[in-house]
Amino acid sequence: MKRWTACAAVAVGVTGLAVDGIRRLIELRRLRADPDLEPALPLRTGITRTTSLLLASALLAVSLTGCALLDLARTCEGTDARVAELAALDILDSRPDEAAVARGFEKVDAGCWADSGDVVVYAGRTYAFPGTRDEVATHYRTVALRDGWSPGREASPSDDLCFTKDAMSLQVVFPTAGAGYSINVDSYVNSGAVSGC
Repeated sequence: MKRWTACAAVAVGVTGLAVDGIRRLIELRRLRADPDLEPALPLRTGITRTTSLLLASALLAVSLTGCALLDLARTCEGTDARVAELAALDILDSRPDEAAVARGFEKVDAGCWADSGDVVVYAGRTYAFPGTRDEVATHYRTVALRDGWSPGREASPSDDLCFTKDAMSLQVVFPTAGAGYSINVDSYVNSGAVSGC
C-alpha cells in the first residue's frame, strides 16, 4: 500500500508540474505573438483549461500505469533461500502420534508463486491420520504456541486452524472427505503485504 501511495504522490506531483509548465509555455507564446500584451492578462481559460485537463489526465494515467507495471514485473527470482527457510521449519515435521506422511507426499512441498505483483513463498506437508480433527487441532495449538505462533481466527475446534508469526501464516487444513490433513506455511516477499489468517 505504501508503494501505491508513493506512486500516486509522484504522479500527482509530476502532473502538477506539467500543468504549471504548460500554462507558462502558453503565456510565453502569447507574449511572443503580441509583445504589447501585459503578462498579467488572464489566459483564455477555455483552451488552457481543456488542454491542461487532458494533459494532466494523460500524465496521471501514464505515471500510475508505470507503477503498476513495476509491481507486475516482480518474480520469484532470488527467493530460493527464503523457500528453503520455510521448508526447514520444525513445525512442518511435527505431527500427532499415529499420523504418517501421506503416500506421494514424502517431501516437503515448497516453492514460490508470483501473480499480479505478489510474490509468495510457501512450504507444506500432507499427513494421513486415522484420528479426529480435535486431536490434530489440540496438537498444533500446543506446538504452534510453544514455537511462538499467535492464533488467528477460529470458528470452532473442527474448522481449519491458522496462526501467524514474523510475517508468515501457518494453516492446518482438513479435507472435506478422507482422513488426514495438510499443514502449510506461506509468506509474502518484498511487497509490504503480510500473510495472515
